[in-house]
Amino acid sequence: MADVIFFSSHLSSSSLLTILPSPSQSSTSLSPIHRKPFKKNCIYGARDASSADFMSGRRLRSSFKINAANGETEQPKWWEKNAGPNMIDIHSTQEFLNSLSVAGEKLVIVEFYGTWCASCRALFPKLCRTAEEHPEILFLKVNFDANKRMCKSLNVKVLPYFHFYRGADGQLESFSCSLAKFQKIKDAIQMHNTDRCSIGPPRGVGDLALELSKD
Repeated sequence: MADVIFFSSHLSSSSLLTILPSPSQSSTSLSPIHRKPFKKNCIYGARDASSADFMSGRRLRSSFKINAANGETEQPKWWEKNAGPNMIDIHSTQEFLNSLSVAGEKLVIVEFYGTWCASCRALFPKLCRTAEEHPEILFLKVNFDANKRMCKSLNVKVLPYFHFYRGADGQLESFSCSLAKFQKIKDAIQMHNTDRCSIGPPRGVGDLALELSKD
């Protein structure tokens, strides 16, 4: 049988206990005082290591769950929010023309915005409330940076900028507007959102059709 050396963590270095059984001595002949400390210390050591591993794994799992939850509850950016089914994002010239065509005689309000534009962000919540109050109006959102060619064709030079369209009448009105002047949008809605709208000859959508044919 191999010699056994036991170091007690409860004794000082000067009181180190060393047990050296003789070759003729069997494990069963060891007295309880010799066996018990060795067995007890091994069990505690194993349990402490297992407990540390368990706690470490538990912390990792908890951290993973928190990170996953944060990912699931991440809120959309302000310009990604829509007021409802009557407010949609436009990603191309073709999509813009299609939306105007499908709208028929509905009043269509187009907002040209920039994700970096502080005035656009300040005005946007009020525009969403207006869209909720007028489900009969179609609101289109056009990101200036993602649709620069189309915006230039429509003579959009400042942000936020708005276009009003209606069926065969084409473009009705266009203007820049800030939160402080939001009443301008309400007045335009009151003027154009009627059963019959007559404010002069139709102006169409500028050079968009020509620009599209070149693509």
